[in-house]
Amino acid sequence: MTDTRAIREVLACSVAAAAEATRGMGRVMLSVSDKGATHERIGVVETVTVEPDAVSLSGAAHDSRIDVTVIKGVVADRSGRMKDKVLPRLEFQDAGGTTLFSIIGLDGIEPFDTALEAVGAGSPLPEKERPTPPAGGNAPAEIAPDDVGARPLHAARDGGATIGVVYRGNGLEQRWTGTVAEVRPAMGFINIIQPDFHLHLKAGAVTRWRGEAVGDGVALHAEDAEGRPLGLILTGPASLA
Repeated sequence: MTDTRAIREVLACSVAAAAEATRGMGRVMLSVSDKGATHERIGVVETVTVEPDAVSLSGAAHDSRIDVTVIKGVVADRSGRMKDKVLPRLEFQDAGGTTLFSIIGLDGIEPFDTALEAVGAGSPLPEKERPTPPAGGNAPAEIAPDDVGARPLHAARDGGATIGVVYRGNGLEQRWTGTVAEVRPAMGFINIIQPDFHLHLKAGAVTRWRGEAVGDGVALHAEDAEGRPLGLILTGPASLA
């Protein structure tokens, strides 16, 4: 943390101005977690485009659209750490102050704070309370060999086709397009780990993929046991289904 900024503050600027500042932060991770799925894009934000109701972030490693009718404020939090490195973040919040997704500065505090100089200091907030880990820890869920969520990911890996992995919800649409090199089960999650993209899908979160024909291919919409959408959509050849 720099000497002039609070560890945690609500920014006085617009959502669009906060998004624009990410262009100066170096490598960032836009991370959203919802209903058992975590979707992350990783790299430098090259372009920010402001529309009347949305702000888009783009570049070789980013393809996202923020709905500013849902996202009403941004909090800068400088308390995150990995070992000795500070990993600050911007928390994008709804009108009630709930954080719906975050942009994390992977290159540390200096470029993060330098980029935010343009938007000025905000209003200090109390630091977040850290949750107490449960006694004995949480045992990871078992991953069934035929886990429904993993099936089209394995099909994409085996077929080698280019697919899209989209998250849509909570004031954000974020997508990745590419080929799946590997699907890794670990700690109760099915994972895709690529240089510019991470997907972490909790075992058992998906009980059905609702298929929709799109041209010569298919869009698969992940649903839970009650038939509710998870916000995760796979697009690609019909062989994914």
